[in-house]
Amino acid sequence: MGRNPTGRPTSFDIAYRAGVSQPTVSRALRGDKAVSKATRERIEAIARELNYTVDKNASSLRSQRSNTIALLFFEDQTTDDSMINPFFLSMLGSITRACANRGLDLLISFQRMEDDWHTQYQDSHRADGLILLGYGDYTLYEERLEQLVGQSTHFVRWGSVRDDNIGATVGSDNFGAGKQAGEHLIGLDRKKIAFLGQADESYPEFADRYAGLCEALKSAGVEPNPKLLHKALTTESDGYAAAKALIDSGEPFDAIFAASDLIAIGAMHALTDAGIAVPNDAALVGFDDIPAASQMNPPLTTLMQDMRGAGDLLLDVLTASIDGKGTGGRQLPAKLIVRESTTGHAVSST
Repeated sequence: MGRNPTGRPTSFDIAYRAGVSQPTVSRALRGDKAVSKATRERIEAIARELNYTVDKNASSLRSQRSNTIALLFFEDQTTDDSMINPFFLSMLGSITRACANRGLDLLISFQRMEDDWHTQYQDSHRADGLILLGYGDYTLYEERLEQLVGQSTHFVRWGSVRDDNIGATVGSDNFGAGKQAGEHLIGLDRKKIAFLGQADESYPEFADRYAGLCEALKSAGVEPNPKLLHKALTTESDGYAAAKALIDSGEPFDAIFAASDLIAIGAMHALTDAGIAVPNDAALVGFDDIPAASQMNPPLTTLMQDMRGAGDLLLDVLTASIDGKGTGGRQLPAKLIVRESTTGHAVSST
């Protein structure tokens, strides 16, 4: 087969060398999982040998796509100037890697509730689809999601996966994770378990975590005590205030399950200030496994969400939507990371 007039290798050259069709080469270099792993690796090796690079302009003209994804963070109150929840910062690397593996560019920006942020991306053809991370009060966010669906915007969000989700949603099994936390604490003979987090429809992920805890308690023959539920949003100061309210209430407790690590870290400071030893007087479990969790004194037992899997799954669901293939909600399991805040000594993760 002859080379093209420019002398640069083409996808047809790779197809000839690999013994496959040119469309198979294109799919393989896009990371399409319909192409077998062995074939994809053989094609990628030949492409590297020939110093082949994808002509994104030509590809975009043929497909009428930008080959770009927009990742939009919801602004969150933080102790630094990032305005990004540290959990979502840890997810950024996973999403960036997943885009790179598919040959996609990634735009990163903020979504502010008062702005029409979606019009800057898909409507203006700057991006083929949106990944949404964070949303604050979900009851206020629902209207914006309805608008995106009504405008046929391709998007996927990280959140609570339920039957009534608006649009495509990927998230952790929050109910199962909450049950894991409860079973771990009950196994340590802690049965007066407080929950810190706004466990209602405004924060459905927190609500699912609390529901999982309640299920674990009921399965152990313990009726959940509503007096041990204290609202908290996503900051350390919220966690401190909720833990202080719990302490001041006088209601006996021997453990706390916090809806996020930031809430748990604030709670740990409040417990320390009140002279309550962790874990001897009260065991403490968080959620997210942010970097600070392992550096606390004592290190924080927590639920780790599957960050690497999250990036791939978010891109799988979004690209399926862009390709016109419907997809429902998808969940990833969370893993319990056991540390000294519940056991009093170092333990390998389970």
